[in-house]
Amino acid sequence: MAVATTVVEMAQNGRYGEIEEVFAPPLRAVVSADTLRVAWEAQISTMGPIVSVGTPISEPAKAGLVRVSIPVAYEQGGLTVVTSIDEAGLLQGLQLAPALTAEWSPPPYARGKRFDEHEVTVGSGAMAVPGTMSVPRGRGPRPAVVLLSGGGPFDQDATSGPNKPLKDLAWGLASRGVAVLRFDKVTHAHADQVAAQPGFTIRDEYVPHAVAAVHLLQRHPAVDAARVYVAGHSAGGKVAPRVAAAEPSVAGLVLLAADAEPMPQAAVRVVRHLASLDPGPAMQAAVEMITRQAAMTDSPDLSPDTPATDLLFGYTAAYYLDLRDYDPVATASALDRPMLILQGGRDFQVTVADDLSRWRAGLAHRPDVTIRVHDADDHMFFSGSGPSAPSDYESPQHVDPAVVADIAGWLAPRQGMLARLASVVTR
Repeated sequence: MAVATTVVEMAQNGRYGEIEEVFAPPLRAVVSADTLRVAWEAQISTMGPIVSVGTPISEPAKAGLVRVSIPVAYEQGGLTVVTSIDEAGLLQGLQLAPALTAEWSPPPYARGKRFDEHEVTVGSGAMAVPGTMSVPRGRGPRPAVVLLSGGGPFDQDATSGPNKPLKDLAWGLASRGVAVLRFDKVTHAHADQVAAQPGFTIRDEYVPHAVAAVHLLQRHPAVDAARVYVAGHSAGGKVAPRVAAAEPSVAGLVLLAADAEPMPQAAVRVVRHLASLDPGPAMQAAVEMITRQAAMTDSPDLSPDTPATDLLFGYTAAYYLDLRDYDPVATASALDRPMLILQGGRDFQVTVADDLSRWRAGLAHRPDVTIRVHDADDHMFFSGSGPSAPSDYESPQHVDPAVVADIAGWLAPRQGMLARLASVVTR
């Protein structure tokens, strides 16, 4: 606990190099003092100086680690410094998380009496992850959906501050007769093991567990094995076509705010947008660092030996080399599966102009692809007005009910169509 408190004190005093000295080797390989400085000072630029540091909360974590969370209050907001500390007193993980301002509550469209939930294990062996299956009550078999969250070490609910968008979707769809399976990402459940794998790729991040989740649903007695879909949000949407290419039994795809613009270009665009909303030295430093890292990430000189600290978001060179070879739109175009593509009109991370335009152009020839834009929605499909910003995610909200209705409604005619086809075939 003392290590975590000391880290916060050092950050307050700008001693980022000293913080890096207490990083365990896996963390030091992906996070530099410069990266930490930019992230911390960007928080100060948006919230003002620190006014108080709360009492650390310590809890056991896996594999001998201790998780220590320290609430930090700023003049205009707050965050939680979350650390994972090993037995040697070294930092295995460090995250600036939103402050929890409220508990999650079910969305108005969820009907808890219409479905049951039970815990499952997705995958096998040391990298298996926990998940939750939401199964509608009543007669089956049901259509089913595997949910994939966006980029980053998300839990099964895609928790962001007080919000749980994947849990919103799971409860909303289960209330409408669709079975749903969501699960912790391997980068959340096994962060240390992932950090120790320099060859870890976006395929490793998503595909094995997504395929295992599809198989779990197909084996459930209440689920129609021929009607198991994959629905991915953000990076989960980008990789969903790769999941379907790897598992031919996937019935179709739902892509929610799925990015298609190459990550280096998108990262520079997003950080420049954020700097325009909050100009100042800290954000300018962030623009310069992200631009420099994006150039290296996109460079033809990128090799497996390029340090992760020189690249975007601390991902390894292997991660970006794999991503560079993956074209989500071309992969989707080659699939013979129907797709529903949903986009928020107020989304500044994945945009209509930079990302949806690529999906539209690449899939224009496909009559089985449905595209809908929800003009009032941001990246999380929270409805609002005016320009969206990261701070919007810190207030309690729920996924737009129209998005839940879109997905359930898109599945409904397929339920009827497949039932009629089965009836004809079995006569």
